[in-house]
Amino acid sequence: MSKLRQLLLQQEPLPDDRQGPSVEEKGGEKPQSAVSSSLSLWSALAGQKPEQHADSTYQALKSRIHSRLVENLDITALMQIEGSEALESAVRNTVQHLLADERLPLSPDERESLARDVLHETLGLGPLEPLLSDPDVNDILVNGAGSVWVDRDGKLTATSVHFKDDRHLMHIINRVVSRIGRRIDESSPIVDARLPDGSRVNAIIPPLSLDGPILSIRRFRPNPFTMEDLVGRGTLSRQMAEFLETSVRARLNILVSGGTSAGKTTLLNVLSACISGAERIITIEDTSELRLQQRHVVRLESRPANVEGRGMVSQRDLVKNALRMRPDRILVGEVRGPEALDMLQAMNTGHEGSLTTLHANSPRDALSRLETLVLLAGVELSQRSIREQIASAFDLIVQVKRLSDGTRRIVSVSELTGLQGDTITMQELFSFEQEGLDRSGKVLGMHRAHNLRPYYESKFADAGLRLDTAMFTSDEGGPL
Repeated sequence: MSKLRQLLLQQEPLPDDRQGPSVEEKGGEKPQSAVSSSLSLWSALAGQKPEQHADSTYQALKSRIHSRLVENLDITALMQIEGSEALESAVRNTVQHLLADERLPLSPDERESLARDVLHETLGLGPLEPLLSDPDVNDILVNGAGSVWVDRDGKLTATSVHFKDDRHLMHIINRVVSRIGRRIDESSPIVDARLPDGSRVNAIIPPLSLDGPILSIRRFRPNPFTMEDLVGRGTLSRQMAEFLETSVRARLNILVSGGTSAGKTTLLNVLSACISGAERIITIEDTSELRLQQRHVVRLESRPANVEGRGMVSQRDLVKNALRMRPDRILVGEVRGPEALDMLQAMNTGHEGSLTTLHANSPRDALSRLETLVLLAGVELSQRSIREQIASAFDLIVQVKRLSDGTRRIVSVSELTGLQGDTITMQELFSFEQEGLDRSGKVLGMHRAHNLRPYYESKFADAGLRLDTAMFTSDEGGPL
């Protein structure tokens, strides 16, 4: 792109009389090129560094091509084109014709590069498209028009990607949210949305955001992780994988707990793959993230209120409704409100095998947070009554954590064993023991079994499943 920008800079008219005779002076008609149309840019760009000047000129050319493209497109004809590839080809051909009109001395590669950028502005998310096509990028974090960061394997790095200005960034944000029938403006400055590939999007704009529009995109792999993938990455040991797979098949109720970006949803997706394809699964989420592979899946998504403050459908409403839909399994993407009470009641009234996630830093913190969420339902329940429901509803708490080197590990698999007095009792079956850091900062440690048999082993027997004793006594996990 640097060569292209150099060419654009060379095409700028000089700011004095050294430009030579104009086309009109030669008796010809002045072409509508980047040279003639950028005359007004020179004064606006005065005082900028050469790199800033070239970049601004490039942005101006890209914006002009995009504007002309919109003017020349036949929207009705475009809507009749079937398939994204055919639509992209039609737009690309139009862009190439418009570039030819600019009469710039560009190579085929440079024309293709500029055409691709304009295409991204027209059909995609503009400057973010190259990041969205990078399979190694987990998160894209836009902190205003001039600052874009990415998360690769748990490590944040700055990129050279930027937007023209805040207006350009707002245009892209509006394109995302409008696709799912939502809006973002000063009266509604926060919005959650998703991209066609399932990626989760959060946007927040001024006046809440002081440095311009903020956009956060959580990416999801085209091919979801499998249990073997997680074992290979050291997320858990093979014994832990075998135990969790068997637990899902035995219809144990499992709570996945962890902090932000610890891998809760990824693990929930992996665990859900162990559910039989013969079962009816209902998923309930605020923003759809789960990607189940079974055929009989019903996906429900909550809805915010409209402009008049009406029409909101909460996760609690969806959990209540799901109980009337003959579910075999209920998967709640994340418990974060009063729906916790309805979920507990469902688990305690025959809806076994449910899976959900919760934000908490430890298994014990997860239990405390569940209590708090149940109280949000506004139902008069004693502390002991709430704890009795939690202890009888959940069988396992799986704690996941993102470590200091960016890797994600299951650090604890704990089993709820009942209530002693007013305290929910637990026993830890597996844990990750950190042993320090190597010279490169990588976390060293090992997954260990605690030589304890599951308290609810009878549930496995009732499901016709057998647990190998070696699963709980050997340390196959090894150092990581």
